[in-house]
Amino acid sequence: MDTTVPEDTANSTHTLPTYDVSALENCTDNVHELRKTYLPAVYSTIFLVGFLGNVVAICVYIFKMRPWRSSTIIMFNLACTDLLYLSSLPFLIHYYANGEHWIFGDFLCKFIRFGFHFNLYSSIFFLTCFSIFRYFAIVHPIRSFCVRKKSWAVIACTVSWILSLVAVSPVNLLITSKMQENRSVCLDLSSSDNVDIIRLYAWILSALAFYLPLLTVTLCYAVIIYTLATGPHTQSPYKRKARKLAFLLLVVFYLCFLPFHVFRVVRLELRLYQLSCTVENHIHAAYVISRPLAAANTCCNLLLYALISDNFQQAIQSLLRCKLHHLIQQAASSGDFNKSGIIQL
Repeated sequence: MDTTVPEDTANSTHTLPTYDVSALENCTDNVHELRKTYLPAVYSTIFLVGFLGNVVAICVYIFKMRPWRSSTIIMFNLACTDLLYLSSLPFLIHYYANGEHWIFGDFLCKFIRFGFHFNLYSSIFFLTCFSIFRYFAIVHPIRSFCVRKKSWAVIACTVSWILSLVAVSPVNLLITSKMQENRSVCLDLSSSDNVDIIRLYAWILSALAFYLPLLTVTLCYAVIIYTLATGPHTQSPYKRKARKLAFLLLVVFYLCFLPFHVFRVVRLELRLYQLSCTVENHIHAAYVISRPLAAANTCCNLLLYALISDNFQQAIQSLLRCKLHHLIQQAASSGDFNKSGIIQL
């Protein structure tokens, strides 16, 4: 009896299953339309709100918030990384609104995709550092006095920048930019080639740079909320504000960051298997929807700045009053200048 395995069959056991090309095109038509309509609209909203808000926040921290505390240092770094990311959003808005035709070259493709991941994990690390500092300040206020010095905040921010850079550097090697159907495409990480390598990298990156901080933040705020609920004066304004801040941080992690990491891993895992069009469209659509949620933390962080310190709210009001006073003076000067008759229109 001939037991020889045909060569094609033997080779197929070592390769990933592939889609029929026409079937794949039909499966991705709906998701392509979703990316073309949903992503530009949501990214544009995030850019308009986040860019203006973070510019104002940075100005407030530089010119109005003195002296800086540990929380101020961390939030200033958070605002800087958010602004860096938001500056890259117009490129993605143009790309998706233009039917996913990338016109800015291979370098900018990799740089923009790198910027998204760098901002994402920098934000996660900064918020984790802030949560740890909050834990010590509320749960161990006396014993942690030395930990809450500004020098520790500077060290924590420096380490966060370095860890983010190291963790995200492989993205530059894994992102794919290529010609497809007579147009240049700039694929995101989960859609790029080298699925096996990207899948392993995504698991390691998610575990160490997200799920570990998520566990840390969750434990910190669980203890903080318990401490605030069991001590004296549980309804004092300070404790109510601290609880709001704890819930807001948890919302950022679980609503903004968690869906993206879950659906990214699911999409990468399912790329190894041949699926029906319905499953493929639903998984891909869920992943597409989760991506702007991860970017929306740049807007949610604006609420953190206001909640963390009453001084920030006062500084905003002071900045607006100064700006309004300056505009009124300009208008008055212009009116006096015109009345003098020097300029005749």
